[in-house]
Amino acid sequence: MQKIKIKTTVASMLADVFTPVGIYLRLRDRFRDTILLESTDNHVAENSWSFIGVNAIAGIEISSGEKIEKKLPGQTAEVLPFSKDQSIIETLNSFMQQFDIQPSSNKVAAFAQGLYGYTSYDAIRFFETIPGAVFEVDENAIPLMRYRLYQYVIAINHFKDELFICENEIEGIDSDKDALISLIRGRDVPVYPFNTSGNESSNMTDDDYRSMVQKGIAHCFRGDVFQIVLSRRFQQPFNGDEFNVYRALRNINPSPYLFFFDYGDYKIMGSSPEAQLIIDNGKAVMHPIAGTVKRTGDDKLDAEETIKLENDPKENAEHVMLVDLARNDLSRGCHNVEVAQFRETYYYSHVIHLVSEVTGRVNDTTNSFDLLSKTFPAGTLSGAPKIKAMQLINEYEPTSRSYYGGAVGFMGFNGSCNQAIMIRTFLSRDNTLYYQAGAGVVSASIPENELQEVNNKLGALKKLLL
Repeated sequence: MQKIKIKTTVASMLADVFTPVGIYLRLRDRFRDTILLESTDNHVAENSWSFIGVNAIAGIEISSGEKIEKKLPGQTAEVLPFSKDQSIIETLNSFMQQFDIQPSSNKVAAFAQGLYGYTSYDAIRFFETIPGAVFEVDENAIPLMRYRLYQYVIAINHFKDELFICENEIEGIDSDKDALISLIRGRDVPVYPFNTSGNESSNMTDDDYRSMVQKGIAHCFRGDVFQIVLSRRFQQPFNGDEFNVYRALRNINPSPYLFFFDYGDYKIMGSSPEAQLIIDNGKAVMHPIAGTVKRTGDDKLDAEETIKLENDPKENAEHVMLVDLARNDLSRGCHNVEVAQFRETYYYSHVIHLVSEVTGRVNDTTNSFDLLSKTFPAGTLSGAPKIKAMQLINEYEPTSRSYYGGAVGFMGFNGSCNQAIMIRTFLSRDNTLYYQAGAGVVSASIPENELQEVNNKLGALKKLLL
């Protein structure tokens, strides 16, 4: 197999007069296939970056019809059937291996040397066998997995106010960097209106959700599961430019993982607090989040609620359980697995969470997509034991989860990975916004409280649609 050589060049400029949103708005009408990733994580202020991917030149996607579409630079897309005996991990890793990355003395080049995209929750069919689970084949659904290589990645270092334009140079692919730079420096920022139309609807009523939670509690008492995460979907019709929703979301609900992925006929945008998996220099990290209370905005009341949360037996039992699950998941592809931080309190715009950090060293025989599959989906979005929990989710939730609970972010050719869990996330398609949230159900759960936890988690999303 002849590999495709990629040389990544890096140009820099001061970024003190630019914002990621402003640059994105200038570029999106001129360049196709644009994506935006940002972070407002004050815990890593010295490592705060934003990325804009411009002009997809290669990619791979897997549809619910179990077809694989591959596109290489300068070539026509190839659509192949997916064999039941085929390993999707081997397929993805083989696609990554088709690129020959030339070494660069500039570390920033690594941000462009990889694939940006997502893995939906429903892609679990490729990674695990869920007894009795029925996965719909919907030709109209969004692809189960979609990852792309971009010709340009604009990387902005917010701590140093530096902007880098990384270009993946490939033989036969023309450069348009001068036009890119001209637009970045332009003054016009095109903005279009947005407004909701019609009423919000859901895939179940409040009573339906309470009833589903009661069934989950019964399974916990029977010992089928220790915990199960049951979710509910909402949808809202709209007119106009949904990028305004992303802009409002990043303002109302700042988080470590902000993203807007434009795929033309659908878009995925979110403000996620939780990483699915991070791999850097052979070190894998997971941050299980379990334990939630509504934030009031009053410092004194929030302090009181934090103390209650930290001492709540139900929330703590749930957290310990999911930390153990993260340890077990990482152990499937890592060694030296340990809990680096345990049960720390993190404050977000509408909720307070308990967060831990579990780390491990990636085994030499494990690639990044392989480890992602072994830790997927997060226990905080499924339950424990994970297989049984997912079997019950498939049985009780009335609609497939699609993007919700999946992962979105970057997979580097060097083995790095930075994928966030798709929660606090919208799917925009056919002038409708879809959004979803769940609650961790254990034997001590109270259905009304779990319903309110779902409402609290969706508080930021619903507020910006008013």
